[in-house]
Amino acid sequence: MKRTAVRLPDATHARLKALAARSGRTATFHIREAVERHLEDLEDLHAAEKAAAEHRETGGRTLSLDALDDYLSVED
Repeated sequence: MKRTAVRLPDATHARLKALAARSGRTATFHIREAVERHLEDLEDLHAAEKAAAEHRETGGRTLSLDALDDYLSVED
């Protein structure tokens, strides 16, 4: 496992320490969890942006939400 250093504002550091004390987990645990969850979100966002750009570049068809509802015959 690799080690890295992170600089946090004092207020964020205090919140992290308080959470660690309340939860019985280490600050390192919470930092790792937060980074992993945020990375997943960023990876998903990047993949979606890449797919959307490729779709636009190839002239892919797009539909409004109303048109999609009509196409799928979705009822309220």
